[in-house]
Amino acid sequence: MTNIAMTGGHGFLGWHTRAALCEKGIEASLVPVGENFDSTQAKQAINGAEKLIHIAGINRADDDEIREGNLSFARQLVDTLLSTENPPKVIVYANSTQAGNGSVYGEAKLAAGEILREAAEKIDAEFVDVRLPNLFGEHGRPFYNAVTATFCHLLVEGGTPTVEVDKELTLLHAQDAADLLIGNHTIKNQASLEQRETVSGLLTKLQEIDRTYRRGEIPDVSTPFMRNLFNTYRSYAFLVRPEFSLTKHADVRGSFSEIIRTHGGTGQTSFSTTVPGVLRGGHYHRRKVERFLVLYGKARISLRKMFTDEVLHFDVNGNEPVAIDMPTMWTHSIENTGDGVLFTNFWTDDHFDPNNPDTIVEAV
Repeated sequence: MTNIAMTGGHGFLGWHTRAALCEKGIEASLVPVGENFDSTQAKQAINGAEKLIHIAGINRADDDEIREGNLSFARQLVDTLLSTENPPKVIVYANSTQAGNGSVYGEAKLAAGEILREAAEKIDAEFVDVRLPNLFGEHGRPFYNAVTATFCHLLVEGGTPTVEVDKELTLLHAQDAADLLIGNHTIKNQASLEQRETVSGLLTKLQEIDRTYRRGEIPDVSTPFMRNLFNTYRSYAFLVRPEFSLTKHADVRGSFSEIIRTHGGTGQTSFSTTVPGVLRGGHYHRRKVERFLVLYGKARISLRKMFTDEVLHFDVNGNEPVAIDMPTMWTHSIENTGDGVLFTNFWTDDHFDPNNPDTIVEAV
């Protein structure tokens, strides 16, 4: 599969889905809908694509905008599909578990799905209806995408989140949702990827993550849910506290610094040597937790959030030990900027698996 068209590519779930596709070497052809819809551009993106993934939607607005927005997005796609010479053979719809629940949003999502389903039948395409629950993940918009994003944002900023209405949530990490949309997971396996948690229980877990990570320690990441929750939290913490200064104990014999303290889960520690002027890295991770620490020499650590242009640089050296954790879906590298050999320590939360390395090449 080399050609995928997608709506909503600049939104929360769209960003995650594009990052998941990049692991397969696929750059999605984006199809703007709504006010930015252009029929010519849409046909160019959709014509010849093997799959169309429809993610764009409106869930927070007045009732008329929610209703008409979701329906008009679907109609714009249908007009394009029916007038395209070589339409996709698979149409995937990022639907919601709220579809058909009687709310304006739920009814709009249901109706939009039926519009797409009918179009798929007309062009003899497979229609895949993926009904997604509450999504959480890196770089969601606080006070908009999900309560998880709001809690993380408030905790990182030193606020005190509160639970207004406590209820049980069905949670799904955005990378798992992306895997469902692109076909890495089947819908029959969706329930195994989901996690049930109350709002109060979610807040308790995030508060513990916040307390632990503020000390520079890694919280319990022994389950996929806790790792995903921690990576979500880290996406907000990174821009506020990207560096952790380590305590250096020194006397006439030399010095000692504790590199990392973990509270649950696997881990692997490695170190590398790098000659002057050489650049290592140039990749990103979808789920892996990774910490860099220069032990000896001088280096520049560079990071760029996927699908953005701004590059962040951190100049570090072994005389002043600083730990920097690589946020998920940020491509990163380390360059020896000194005159001698660079010694660097790397820690990850998983045991490296060459068959599933979670290391995707992408230049910073």
